[in-house]
Amino acid sequence: MKPATLEFVRQRFRSYYRDSYLAAPPSLPQREWGFIFFDQKPEVRMRRHLGFGSREECHEYIRSMAPAHAYYSTAYYANPGAGTMGEKGWSGADLIFDIDADHLFTSMKGITYDVMLGRAKDETEKLVAMLTDELGFSPKMITAVFSGGRGYHVHVRDHRVLAWGSGERREIVDYLCGTGMEPQLLFDTGDNGGWQGRFAGALREYARTLLADGRGGAEKKLCAMDGIGKKYAGRFLSALEAADEDLKAGKVPRAVLSSPALRTLLSPEGGELLQRIKERGAAVDEPVTTDIKRLIRMPTSLHGGSGLRVVEVPLRDLPSFDPLEDAVVFGDREVKIDAAFDLSVPMLGNMYPIRKGQNLIPEAVAVYLCCRGIAEYGGSA
Repeated sequence: MKPATLEFVRQRFRSYYRDSYLAAPPSLPQREWGFIFFDQKPEVRMRRHLGFGSREECHEYIRSMAPAHAYYSTAYYANPGAGTMGEKGWSGADLIFDIDADHLFTSMKGITYDVMLGRAKDETEKLVAMLTDELGFSPKMITAVFSGGRGYHVHVRDHRVLAWGSGERREIVDYLCGTGMEPQLLFDTGDNGGWQGRFAGALREYARTLLADGRGGAEKKLCAMDGIGKKYAGRFLSALEAADEDLKAGKVPRAVLSSPALRTLLSPEGGELLQRIKERGAAVDEPVTTDIKRLIRMPTSLHGGSGLRVVEVPLRDLPSFDPLEDAVVFGDREVKIDAAFDLSVPMLGNMYPIRKGQNLIPEAVAVYLCCRGIAEYGGSA
């Protein structure tokens, strides 16, 4: 980022922090804070181990420093401003989940920003449904936050989980992601919701794909897999064809569950079916949840990599939330930029075509491109 671009972005952030409402997390004096600032040095450095005694002190610091990124700890400490983690006095932590578009696509090539964010929101809604419907967390204890970047954070503030260590939190992640699932044991309970329903739905979907070219083609495909002979393939396909109504109802007959072919399809080596099942779980980032001393982005702060606001979204509003409108804080004043390459930027209900070289675009789009390192500031119109 050239000096003129750095100054342009820094001034836009400073203006936002000076004039805008700033939120504060519960129990602010027990939180550690960390910040990354705009500077010319190539390495990213965080200033952390900071503590504030009040909302006013915290907000005064943020308004005066205008950081590129602002974070607070998911943990609660007796002495959050201590210089080492051992001196802080950990007393608990919120349960946090991270949904990031980087983990939702096998390749980001050709994926537009609006598509990334739409997929991340779908995954977030799925996660919230699993937390409330299957794990029993009250919606009143759950907060969804658009990260300002490529995804969402989900905070669970429930006194029952505050003291949990990394191991207990990993068990929650394992359930949400379907890690270590044993189908034969899964259906011994007789239930047909939760992972039982997801497993049955994925199996029915796979059966339709497998049999799309007829039974002969399906048998040939199964026999090409290690551990599946002609006899096992035939029995498995017969059981699948007979099980369609059961699968539709969220049940898997014993004849399907006991098939050696199914074991192959669920193995890490040949697991075509395994991937379909896992896609029905929640794509959460395990290290974020299991880290009991994690720093998380502050709602109402700005994301230095996009210029978008970190937004706390009430669960009832999550389906209609559009970050490319609702998290945009800068306006439509025209600004000149010099773009590094051709691209299109979806924002504020429009698709802005950007050509390599000089462009005259709304300030909101200019801040986004400069923060992303795609363009340099060229001056006001």
